[in-house]
Amino acid sequence: MKSSRKSKKSDRREFLRNGLALGTTALVGAGSAGGCSTPETESSGEKVKLLTTEGKLVEVDKNQLHHLSGDPATRQDARQGIPGKKFVMVVDLSKCKNARQCKVACDEHHNLTPDRPFIKVLKMQDNPKSAPYWMPKKCFQCDNPPCVKVCPVGATYKRSDGIVLVDNVRCIGCRFCMAACPYSSRVFNWGKPDPPVEKHGEVYSPETSSPSTIGTVEKCDFCPDSIRNGELPPCIPACPNGALYFGDEIDDAVTNGFETVRFTALLREKAGYRYLEELGTLPRVYYLPPSNRMFPFEDEPSIESGLYKEE
Repeated sequence: MKSSRKSKKSDRREFLRNGLALGTTALVGAGSAGGCSTPETESSGEKVKLLTTEGKLVEVDKNQLHHLSGDPATRQDARQGIPGKKFVMVVDLSKCKNARQCKVACDEHHNLTPDRPFIKVLKMQDNPKSAPYWMPKKCFQCDNPPCVKVCPVGATYKRSDGIVLVDNVRCIGCRFCMAACPYSSRVFNWGKPDPPVEKHGEVYSPETSSPSTIGTVEKCDFCPDSIRNGELPPCIPACPNGALYFGDEIDDAVTNGFETVRFTALLREKAGYRYLEELGTLPRVYYLPPSNRMFPFEDEPSIESGLYKEE
C-alpha cells in the first residue's frame, strides 16, 4: 500500500513539474488527439501524463514536450506573451514557515546577489494582539501596473498573458518604475552579478532576466522561460510546505507541485484576497489568510519541518 501511494505521488509530481496543470494548449491538443507525436517529431517511446482543460488525464510522447523548448524568446517575441494564457499565483500564508527555499531557487535561477533578491519573506503582524506570520512577497504582475505608465522608454511593459517584464536593453536606469511601484518589488543593478554569468553568443531575452546589466532595473518575472519549456517557476516546487501555487486563470487551475486545484474554488473556499487591493493595481498574485496554520510561528528559517516530505 505504501509503495503504491509513493508511486502515485511520484507520478503526480512528475506530471505537475512538466507544466501539465498549466494546460499547455499545444500539448493538450496532442493528447486529445490520442497522445501520438506529430509527424515532425520522432517518437521517444516514453509517455508523459497531461491534464486537459476539461480535467481529463491523457498521455503524450515525451518528445512532444521537448519540441516546445529551445532558445530564449527574442526581445520582440517576449513582448507578446504566451497566447491564450493568463498566469496567476496564489500564496497560502497558513503554510509559509519561512523556509526561504523559494528565494534560494529564485536567486539561483536568475543568478541574483543577496543585495537584490526578487523574493522577500517578510514578518507580518496585523495588530498588536494577533500572532505574527510570514509573507512571501514578489512582483504582483498587476493588471493596472503603475510602473508601466511611468516608464519613459517602454522598457517595462504588460503582456497579453498577464506578465509584466523589463527589457534591460531599453532600460535607461531612471528608476521611475521603482518610485511608482507601491509594493517595492523592483531592484536596481548597482553592480555585476557575483559569480558572473558566462553568455557566449547568447541573445538577451527579457524572459530570462539574465545576464544582469549594470544601471538597470529588474524584478520577479514569473519565469516565462521556464513556462515556455513546460516547467513551473522554480520557486513553486522549491517550497517544502507547498505554500506557493501557480497556474492559468483561463484554465482555472493552479498547482503547488504537490496538488492541483481549481483557482476560483481555492480563493472562494479559503477567502483569498489581493494585497493592498484598494490601490486599484489589480494584482495577479493572491493570498490565502494565515488561519488554521499548520505550525506555530518561529523567527528563524526552518526547512526541516516541511509539511510535505518524500516518503
